Amino acid sequence: MAKALFGSVVAPHELRVAEENAALRARVRRLEAQVAVLQEERDATIARELLGMAEEPVGAPALASTSA
Repeated sequence: MAKALFGSVVAPHELRVAEENAALRARVRRLEAQVAVLQEERDATIARELLGMAEEPVGAPALASTSA
């Protein structure tokens, strides 16, 4: 019976580890959310740049010679 009672008691260092684990998991969730936002911003920027390139008029190549 003593083992059963002892097993239900959590040692202070185990509580500290559990609290640190919960804090780290929360930090990982925040960082993952931040990464998702940054990826969306990056994708939107790339899309704008690609659309801008598609709308630019196509001219003569910069290295093309105009004199014959």
